[in-house]
Formats: sequence, C-alpha cells, structure tokens
Amino acid sequence: MKEIDLRSDTVTLPTDEMRQAMLNAVLGDDVFDEDPTVNKIQNLAAELTGKEAGLLVASGTMANLVCVLAHCARGEEAILGDKAHIFLNEAGGISAVGAVVPHLIPNQDDGTLLLNDIKNAIRGEDAHWPKTRLVCLENTHNRCYGAALTPEYIDSVGAVAKEHGLVVHLDGARIFNAVVALGKKVKEFTRNVDSISFCLSKGLAAPVGSVVCGTREFIAKAHRSRKVLGGGMRQAGIIAAPGIIALERMVERLKEDHQNAQQLAQGISQIPGLAIDLARVQTNILYFDLVNDAMKPEELQRRMAGKGIRFLQTGPSRFRMVTHYGIRPEHIETTLKILNAQMKTA
Repeated sequence: MKEIDLRSDTVTLPTDEMRQAMLNAVLGDDVFDEDPTVNKIQNLAAELTGKEAGLLVASGTMANLVCVLAHCARGEEAILGDKAHIFLNEAGGISAVGAVVPHLIPNQDDGTLLLNDIKNAIRGEDAHWPKTRLVCLENTHNRCYGAALTPEYIDSVGAVAKEHGLVVHLDGARIFNAVVALGKKVKEFTRNVDSISFCLSKGLAAPVGSVVCGTREFIAKAHRSRKVLGGGMRQAGIIAAPGIIALERMVERLKEDHQNAQQLAQGISQIPGLAIDLARVQTNILYFDLVNDAMKPEELQRRMAGKGIRFLQTGPSRFRMVTHYGIRPEHIETTLKILNAQMKTA
C-alpha cells in the first residue's frame, strides 16, 4: 500500500509542470539581481501582496528571521504569541542570531492576540527596558488548528502598532489557505502590515522557497540580512520557476485540502476513544486527542505507521494531521478505516 503521509503539507511533491519549468527556467546570477526568473517571482509576489518589492529566500524560517532582523536592532523587542511558529519552531533564531528579545503574550484559541495584551506588552521609555519595536502575527496559525485570522483583525493590530510607533510582520507561511478559507484577496490581509512572508513549499506544492514582501527600503535591509545568513543564491531561477506556477495555478485547489480535512475531522469525531473539536477545523490542519487510556499515544502512532499512515504527535495525547496536494478523498477513507480498526483493538 502506498504510504499516506499526513505529517505536514511540506511533504508535497512538485507537479510535472513545475518539474518542466525547473528544466526550462531562464537563469542568471541572483546575487547580482540578474536572474530573470527570480525577478519575475519577486515582482509577482509584490503585486499579489500589494507591496513595493519582494525577496526570494530559501525557507519559511529564513523568511521570518530575515524580516525580524530587518525590522529590529540588537536588544530590541518583538511581541509574539506564545504559540507562534517563530517562537516555538525556529530554533530561537531571532535571539541567537539577531539578539532580539521575544515578549510572549497568550495566543487565543483562534490564533489571535488580544489587543489589550498587545497594548500592555508595549514598553515605555526606560533605560532598563528593551525597546519594543515589532508585533508578529501568524496566518494561518499552525498551533491553533490552522485558524485563519481575518483582515479586519489584522487591521486592528496594525492600528495599535501605528499608534505606538511599532511595525507589524505577518508570518503568512500558509496565507493562501486563509485567502481560500475566507474568500478574500491577499491584499486584504496585508494592507496594514509592514512585511509578510509566505511559503511556496507547503500547500502550493513547490519544492523549495519562500518570499518576503514589503517596501523597497525594507527589502533592501532584508536583502542584506539574507546575505548575512548565507542565503544569497546564484542561479536561483530553478527555485523560482516552480514557485511561479505555485502562485498562478495552485492557490484555488487549496479548497480540496480544506474539504479533505473536514472529511477527516468528521470521521475522527465518530471514532470512540478519540476527541476532536470540529468547530476549530477551518483549513487543512487538524488536531485530535486520544482519550482512551487503554492505548498509549506512542502505540497508536506506531500501529498506524505500520499500516502506512503517518502523522505527528504534538502533545502527551495529542496528534496533528495535515491535508495537502497528493492526499485525495480515498486516502482519507483509508486513513479513517484503519484508525477505527486500531481503536477497536485498544
């Protein structure tokens, strides 16, 4: 049986069209700004997000780090949710590399940060304190069930930031999932943020790469930060070419991933010994809990892997599954059938 990999949408494989585009890409030296295919995707990304310029980078982690380094001086402070990917899953890079201080406030269940919590986290002028410089948001929010933050909410955070002289970075690794889920345009999410990063290599199915967008002045700083991190690439058009196809062809099909996630969540809700909050399944990410003490979580995961079904354990009794390009309705049916059978033997 072919393996069904629900660990992440990062396991997507490029389409045949993407592979052909890599082969035929017109190339140049991107460090000298001479790769026409890279320039094309950067301009396309800037146009989509309503920003002045874009910058291709190697990964989502690099994208976020480049942005924070461009916004913040050493010793300055970034306000982050306590479930933010930048805080939890990026190796502490903003502190290790940038000497930027993370100021954590609670993420709500829907991925938002309370406006009052943001306001209360902003430091006054005092030589003893780091200077608050940046607010970071995440959309969709990975650890909060893939929740999509609304443009109106992002606008409200932007207003608070502007009032206090701060800037806002949007970790939009899966921003196109939010676009599809809420039926909005990308520009509606980005109109009041100072920078955005998004991944090409998750649900959009390109093999590698992320893009950062902002003002030309900001991108000039980000370009320098990318260089410091060793991210200057030469004939990077082989990365950009499938990314262009991802942006032009793969956004609307994200609806299929969301539908598959709904089908998967509904099925899990009907399996005794498992618990899931259906109201929180909005995009392509779902979390569920093992509530049957007769089986250890590690045992369930081991059994399912033995049957060719892979997913992640994210807590003592919690698991994550992510639908993506390459997962079809029949894979969901198979997963539910095997999961139900394993729970019956607990």
